[in-house]
Formats: sequence, C-alpha cells, structure tokens
Amino acid sequence: MSTPGEPHTGNQEEQSTNAALTHVNDLGEAKMVNVGGKEKTNRTATACSSISMSKSAGEAIRSNTLKKGDCVSVARIAAIQAAKQTSALIPLCHLILIDSVEVAHSWVSETELKWVVTVTSTGSTGVEMEALTAASVAALAVYDMCKAIDRSMIISQVMLLAKSGGSRGDFQRSE
Repeated sequence: MSTPGEPHTGNQEEQSTNAALTHVNDLGEAKMVNVGGKEKTNRTATACSSISMSKSAGEAIRSNTLKKGDCVSVARIAAIQAAKQTSALIPLCHLILIDSVEVAHSWVSETELKWVVTVTSTGSTGVEMEALTAASVAALAVYDMCKAIDRSMIISQVMLLAKSGGSRGDFQRSE
C-alpha cells in the first residue's frame, strides 16, 4: 500500500492485470482513454430500467393526477437530459455529440413501469453509458414525481440491452 503523495506500484499480479486494462496508467491510476485515433462509426446503445411502485402511485401516473404534473413527460425529458450530461456525471466518459435519444415506457404490470432508451451517435466512442444513465434517470424522475405517494418504490433492472458499432462489435442481451 502506498502512502499519500507516493505513487502506487502494486504487486506483480496487479501490474500484469493493469497492462490489459484501458482506463489505468502504468501506475494503476485511473485515466481517460485517448479515442482521437479511433475510426468514427455509427454507434447505438439501448438500455432499460424498471421502477416498481404502489398501486396508488401507478394509478396517479396513468391518470396524470400527480401534483407535480405529467410524470411520463418529465421522466422522458429527464432521460434525454441525462444522456446529454453523462460525461459530467461519469468521470471517465467522453463528451460526445449525440445524434438522437429515443425514450419509451411501458407498463409491465399495474405497479411496474419500464423505461427503454436508445442513444445514437456517429463518433469514436460508444454510447452505452449514455443509454444506461438515461434509463436510470428516467426511473429516478418517476421516483421524484411520486415520492409524496410512495416512498417505497424500487428502481431495478438497469441494464444494457444492445449495442452496435465500434471495434468490439455488436452486443445483444439474450432473454
């Protein structure tokens, strides 16, 4: 273990592992990867989240009777904003130009609302983190809108569903 101000050198096993990691330098310190030389390609990522709530909260959303306003519209805008702000929230994410953000919701049951967000970009780095952040924030916005009715809501199932583009190829979550 290194002392404050002293570089961490790690043990042999840590150093050999770090050589394969892209977001750490030779000293094992976090760094932002240089994507300047990577080919620009069309990139897409789709992520989802779910929020479970009481029947009364679900009914208030569906009937648009929340005191704070239209929950679905607010959550959709929050997701779009979150995708655009991801690099400000996640330390090693690059600021990227986003071509589009599509936000959809569906009721899994009368008490579970699912959000699916697809982010597209033409660039040199992926948009998985933007899609994941947007899906998470959509559910968080629902929590904020409904917390006066139900503070026991549960946000879950935040996951990448699919991605395309880039040197690592496509990914599709199997059911």
